[in-house]
Amino acid sequence: MSTQYGRFPGARPRRLRTTPAMRRMVAETRLHPADLILPAFVREGASEPVPIASMPGVVQHTRDTLRKAAVEAVSAGVCGLMLYGVPEEKDAVGTGGTDPDGILQVAIRDVRAEVGDDLVIMSDLCLDEYTDHGHCGVLDARGRVDNDATLERYAEMARVQADAGVHVVAPSGMMDGQVRVIREALDGAGHQDVSVLAYTAKYASAFFGPFREAVASSLTGDRKTYQQDPANARESLRELALDVEEGADMVIVKPALPYLDILRQVADATDVPVAAYQVSGEYAMVEAAAANGWVDRDRIMMETLVGAKRAGANMILTYWATEAARQL
Repeated sequence: MSTQYGRFPGARPRRLRTTPAMRRMVAETRLHPADLILPAFVREGASEPVPIASMPGVVQHTRDTLRKAAVEAVSAGVCGLMLYGVPEEKDAVGTGGTDPDGILQVAIRDVRAEVGDDLVIMSDLCLDEYTDHGHCGVLDARGRVDNDATLERYAEMARVQADAGVHVVAPSGMMDGQVRVIREALDGAGHQDVSVLAYTAKYASAFFGPFREAVASSLTGDRKTYQQDPANARESLRELALDVEEGADMVIVKPALPYLDILRQVADATDVPVAAYQVSGEYAMVEAAAANGWVDRDRIMMETLVGAKRAGANMILTYWATEAARQL
């Protein structure tokens, strides 16, 4: 047999796959616990955790179990915690979102007191959890989401979340100009050190379905007038340019798996950190298939996370964060 390097039989890529140690040594993408962020829901007035039927293993936390989850995340090496509040009462303008004693602000203070700076505490800056119509902003007389009136509410939300001790605010409503208004509100209130994680590319996706249950959404209709059309890619780069110009410290692509091409384009186009959100529908599909014995749950969990990292994510929001971190 002649040896011809650069082609078979001299060239044998399988040599670099022979053992687990060899595969680890030559791995091009490495997932680390510090890459992971745990989204968590806290329910006002809850005396015990409330299971989310469409997201097996995920709950609406009590204040006490949220603190415990934060400690467990720190112990596993997870880097961040993204908090969502589930209030007892809602109204047309989402008053609970700007109440200093609203459930999200209380939860921020709880977690900050529990873990301090050992975890990056992030908060969802959006009105949808707090409005009785379930939209991400206030409505005008015709029932449409009023972009500029909503920005005023976002500015107030940013201030109260920062006052509560959050490290990062994450405006997810996809309102035009939201990053600039929030940055100015934070700076004006003396919170220059609070970062903004901009939802640069958030698509009007069916993959958000189980999340509606998680936050007890009151949504009627859809969000297609402000979230992005799944058919569009270049639009994400325009949104990216605007967000960075307005002062975004980090940006996010949501969902992850169906939009890995967008994630790659965003990562290639910017020098700020890029996050991907592995959303509720992605999680639920794997859990449902695994429960039926159709897939290897742990392998798929890790494969999807590596896929997001390989596509360019510096950080990944995933409901498996603590579990995955323990396996790494």
